[in-house]
This record gives sequence, C-alpha cells and structure tokens, in this order.
Amino acid sequence: MPNLVEIRDLHFSYGARPILSELRMDFPRGKVIAVMGGSGSGKTTILRLIGGQLHPQSGTINVDGQMVQTLGTPALYALRRKMGMLFQHGALFTDLTVFENVAFPLREHTDLPEELIRDLVLMKLHAVGLRNAAQLKPAEISGGMARRVALARAIALDPQLIMYDEPFAGLDPISMGVTANLIRRLNDVLGSTSILVSHDVHESFSIADYVYFLSQGKIVAQGTPAEMLASSDPYVKQFVHAEPDGPVPFHYAGKSLADDLGLGARG
Repeated sequence: MPNLVEIRDLHFSYGARPILSELRMDFPRGKVIAVMGGSGSGKTTILRLIGGQLHPQSGTINVDGQMVQTLGTPALYALRRKMGMLFQHGALFTDLTVFENVAFPLREHTDLPEELIRDLVLMKLHAVGLRNAAQLKPAEISGGMARRVALARAIALDPQLIMYDEPFAGLDPISMGVTANLIRRLNDVLGSTSILVSHDVHESFSIADYVYFLSQGKIVAQGTPAEMLASSDPYVKQFVHAEPDGPVPFHYAGKSLADDLGLGARG
C-alpha cells in the first residue's frame, strides 16, 4: 500500500452543520503533506477523524490497512500507538519536567525498563536540541523550546504517522524555521508520513511534498508547493498571497446586519 492514509468520499457534520464533504485525500508513506485553508475550513477535524476521536457520517478512513471508523476501542488504541500528535499549543504537562513529558507515552504504551526509557528520552531530546533542558519545567523554557519538547514527545514511539496541528502558531521567525526543519528532518529520518495542518504558507511550502487547500469543507485545490505558487485559482491566489479580497469572505455566512437590526423589511 503506497499510501499510509487514504480518505474516500468522506462526509462529516456537527448535527445539521456540515463540516467536510466529498473529501478524497491520499497521504503517501514517507512524505510531508500540508493541509491548508482558512479558519473553520475543517483542517483540524480531519486530524481528529484520522485519530478516531470523531466518526464520519459516511465515507472511509484507511490508516495502514485498517478502517478507522470500524475499529473497537482496543484496536483503535493499538493503531494510535503508530501515531504521534503535536498539538497546536504543545499541550505539555505543566507539573512534569521536560524529561517526564517525553517519557509519558513510553511509560503509558510500553513495558520498557526505566533504564531504556531514560536512554530513549535523552535521544529524542537530543534530536530536537534540548537534551540539556531535560530537568526543566515547561514554565522555565521558551515557547519555541516547548514546541520542540512537544515534538520530541510526539516521536517518542517512532510513529509511522505524525500529525501536526498548527505547529508554527505563536512562534518567532527563528523558532518557526527551526521547527519546520525539524519536521522535515525527523520525517525523513524516521521514514514517517507527516500531516501538517497550518496557516503558514512560507514554512509549510518550504518542507511539504504536496498541499491540499480546503475551503468550506471541500478540497478546492491540490498540488506541489511550486504548482500552488504558480496557480491562478482565485482561492489559492488569495490565500498564498494574503489578499483581503477574494472568494473567501470576511463575514461568516448568514443574515445581513440590516436584517438583524430589523432594517431590511423597512426598505
């Protein structure tokens, strides 16, 4: 199976509110795939569906040959051991040291002896440049360093699939560049598949092999970063070049202000 993850004809909604529709996506093994789009376009929902936190109304999600939406709890937990997740704001345990944060998934999901866990944690921290910060608490390190600790935790189990939810949010330019390079390098070293949900065009395009653009729950464009930069598609042009005017509206769809103020009927 060339693709680690395949999504086919997926539809998902919260009650009567549709979030994703007619979704078809491939995530090849060993590649970094960026999923981009405006706020509310359904990007993070895709990660939750792949992880089995949410279930689609229809369609399929195939991860490493298993249909996620059909798995029971034990099988789903076993599949999640093959996944790493970097949450939007790191989500480190504030009362644990850097070392303990990275050790957590190893202790939770394996029966490895403490001596081996220690060595593995130090290796992961070394990979992100923070081995000497092992005994510090999250409050004692910078935001960029905390994001790297979260990345070390995400790769603690050498996952086949690593999912990143806005990994560049709130970082300074230097930290963004460091994080982007780490994502690419760790993906290649581990032979993983990485799904990168992000708003940041420059950093995402610098490391991604392929890009999906979402708008209102549908894929409106896809291709390599070079193809997206050269695209004449109105949505892609607006997003890539941060243009205020285009197919993506500023206002959330609904009644006009005049109608809400009762002015529409008077005219």
